[in-house]
Amino acid sequence: MGTNNLSSSFKIVEDGSITTPLGFRAGGLHCGLKKTTRYDLGAIICEVPAVSAGVYTTNVFQAAPLKVTRESLASEGKLRAVLVNSGNANACTGEQGEADAYEMRARFAEAVDVKAEHVAVASTGVIGETLKMDNVRNGIDLLPGQLLDGMEGADGFCQAILTTDLVQKMVCVELEIDGQRVHIAGAAKGSGMIHPNMATMLGFVTTDAKIGGEALQGLLRKATDLSFNMITVDGDTSTNDMLIAMASGLAANQELSEEHADWAAFAAALSYVCEVLAKAIARDGEGATKLVEVQVRGAVSDESAQAIAKTVIGSSLVKSAIFGTDANWGRIIAAVGRAGQPVNPNTVDIRLGDIVTLEASRPTGFDEEAALEYLKGDTVVIHVDLHMAEGAATAWGCDLTYDYVRINAAYRT
Repeated sequence: MGTNNLSSSFKIVEDGSITTPLGFRAGGLHCGLKKTTRYDLGAIICEVPAVSAGVYTTNVFQAAPLKVTRESLASEGKLRAVLVNSGNANACTGEQGEADAYEMRARFAEAVDVKAEHVAVASTGVIGETLKMDNVRNGIDLLPGQLLDGMEGADGFCQAILTTDLVQKMVCVELEIDGQRVHIAGAAKGSGMIHPNMATMLGFVTTDAKIGGEALQGLLRKATDLSFNMITVDGDTSTNDMLIAMASGLAANQELSEEHADWAAFAAALSYVCEVLAKAIARDGEGATKLVEVQVRGAVSDESAQAIAKTVIGSSLVKSAIFGTDANWGRIIAAVGRAGQPVNPNTVDIRLGDIVTLEASRPTGFDEEAALEYLKGDTVVIHVDLHMAEGAATAWGCDLTYDYVRINAAYRT
């Protein structure tokens, strides 16, 4: 299995996937929820009850599958399987949608011979349309035969969860805990309706580490706040967002806790997996041509830096300027100023990559041609230094293009 050195604590597994951690299989198929023949039903299954944790959308209108999944996790804090459909969000579908989500859980539990309370359900797609349950039932009955080890199973699952995504999003890392080889892997979908406090994204993390439920929940929440909650594509928070982590415990390490010598290494590896997936969602934003990163330093606190970074990355004017390769730092400083955070209007520096456009809140007379060439690249980094204190944060997003409007103007048709 190929690996690349990343840090002293963990490595990227180049050919790894969500099925690399011990105990996991996955797969997908087409059951007829999408108009095309693309896969639209998938699952991850663990051979043992996996300690599990979840993070969900903050939208008031939460889709039926979230209620079902919360209930499953509240039962024992363990899961054996996650069933996911794309092409239909099963959101704002009333009592029928709720009944359908419960039926999906029960039918898949029976198909793979596990307790219903050990199954989570997730959906993504169009809001307000009931599921074609005959198609879903047929798909669930066939799905166990598609659950495979290795990349083939993981690839099928990743195909099944996509909507407007152009690429699959998957990452796997390896580290050593108590002398045992441990893996953490993740897969996600998301391209539009993406905004901090979750988004139209589904994320799934698998690990073979042994860890308690409260510890895993705490780490997942912290990793989410620094990754998935720091991305935006269009400022819209979805009804269906869900991030589920499952730990099989089959790696035979001593149970992880804050007192464990390798706790920090495991936390760093989990955070890295979440950050890679979050950045992949931002880069794959609907119609996007560039990944945009905003680094804020010198704020009065990390929380203040986060608020400023989110405001800049979410600005339609900043995003449009970057799409047009216009080094309009005025859009950036205006976003900084309206973030509702303490800012000294006389001490702000702004850079586009290495090009200083503003120093001590005054224009520098930078090379416009050099800035234009920089903005033509597929990754743009905006640096904002407030020179006030030590608070820092990073947010990710993308440019706003003509294609974003085209894609969303015809989303249902």
